[in-house]
Amino acid sequence: MSDAVAAMARADGLGAPAAGGAELMWAAADERVEVQIAAQPAPLATALDAWARAALGDERRAVCIRIVEPAESRALNTRFRGTPRATNVLAFPADAPSVLGDLAICAEVVEREAEEHGQELAARFAHMVVHGVLHLRGMDHQDAAEAAQMEAAEARVLAALGFGDPYTLP
Repeated sequence: MSDAVAAMARADGLGAPAAGGAELMWAAADERVEVQIAAQPAPLATALDAWARAALGDERRAVCIRIVEPAESRALNTRFRGTPRATNVLAFPADAPSVLGDLAICAEVVEREAEEHGQELAARFAHMVVHGVLHLRGMDHQDAAEAAQMEAAEARVLAALGFGDPYTLP
């Protein structure tokens, strides 16, 4: 986990365990994907791992996925993007040679978006993991050409995982 996310997870009570339970931390044996679940609803850590690996492709550097409450998402978004609201996914590229970066995914925002878009919750979470990992790999959507390239890459990875194209929803 990057210093930025670690600091925010400890500050002001953010990153506290999800209501009614302890925070879950999980890492695959090869330590390529670390999962931290500090909020619900959240997919199984093994699903988050599989979705991240699909988006990582042949990238060997590690990634940390943290499922967060709205307060933590809002604090991170305010501090690092100057936008004082919770958001679906934030990507923090790392400066370490063995670490690609960190993702902070807000469970409540993803759940709301799944409902608004008529998506299954797992499909929306998979999309946010893939979207975030592609950001860490250098893709962006600042202009129409970049957006088209990134959306096509997302659709390819999600299709390989058995999910529909999130950009052609009804």
